[in-house]
Amino acid sequence: MDIHTNIPLKNYTTMKLGGNARFLADILKPEDIPNLLATAAQQSLPVAILGGGSNTIVHDEGYNGLVLRIRIPGITTIAEDLNTVTIKVGAGEPWDNVVKYTVDLRLTGIEAMSAIPGTAGAAPVQNVGAYGQEVADTLVSLEVYDTETNTFVTLTNDQCRFSYRNSIFRDEARGRYIITSITLQLSKNLPSPPFYDALQRYLDENNIATYTHQTIRDAVIAIRKEKLPDPVERPNAGSFFKNAIIESWQLPDIQAIDPDVPTYDMGDGRYKIPTGWLIEKTGLKGQLLHGMRIHDKNALVLINESATSYEDLAKARDEITTMVRAMFRVEISQEPLELPS
Repeated sequence: MDIHTNIPLKNYTTMKLGGNARFLADILKPEDIPNLLATAAQQSLPVAILGGGSNTIVHDEGYNGLVLRIRIPGITTIAEDLNTVTIKVGAGEPWDNVVKYTVDLRLTGIEAMSAIPGTAGAAPVQNVGAYGQEVADTLVSLEVYDTETNTFVTLTNDQCRFSYRNSIFRDEARGRYIITSITLQLSKNLPSPPFYDALQRYLDENNIATYTHQTIRDAVIAIRKEKLPDPVERPNAGSFFKNAIIESWQLPDIQAIDPDVPTYDMGDGRYKIPTGWLIEKTGLKGQLLHGMRIHDKNALVLINESATSYEDLAKARDEITTMVRAMFRVEISQEPLELPS
């Protein structure tokens, strides 16, 4: 396996910012991992993991260690019964390839997560979700390399401790596990309503009343194309902010500012509010801050138009969070992970 030196990480992330990795190696099979980790340990080098780079922000200093870019391919059907099909997916497989694979097999469970950039192995890290579906709904287990015990192990869905856009992989166990494959169980049933509001609205507006895996996938791709800029053409990391989660006691104060605030009751006295709506209400939608454009069609998205450094991005992010806090007394948080320098 080849280890490359002084590699510009901005070439491997969709935000196109950040410095160089001292070393970088592509992981094409799981058994590459122990050898590379041993080599890094001998040189006292820290190790970081990179997937498709669509949910990763790199600092200007780059990474003074070894970056392992997970490229493990493959999609295999491993089990089937009357109602379900179970597939195993290599962590380096592009996520949308996985969705297309299941749609082509007429399987239900991840079709609403079409056109999300990134890799299959990165999807569980933040419990990727869209239009009413999330990875936690179908993930049975995943295989990982445990850097504490230096062994390959299998983690169940429960052990991942999934929550809204979160898991142990970006929380208490961050940096411990290297995901090598994921196992998903999909349904043989057709997609059925109720669908997520934005998706149902698109279906209604386009007179789509026959719900198949392909019609749902096509609808989601069309919605995303309208709302989200292509990172190849306009550098961005997708949704830069998580949707806000508030307590019930906070809601009356926000409704006093705008009674039409959209909310989703999450139970347990908590509500989700679209952070894009909060940002839009501050008047920032479409504005250019420090080279970062707040997308005029979806205020959750920050587009790198002329920013040249992580500092530019951080300044834009902080101005946005400050204005939302000042107007609504709500804290919003960044969704992409940051590669430590």
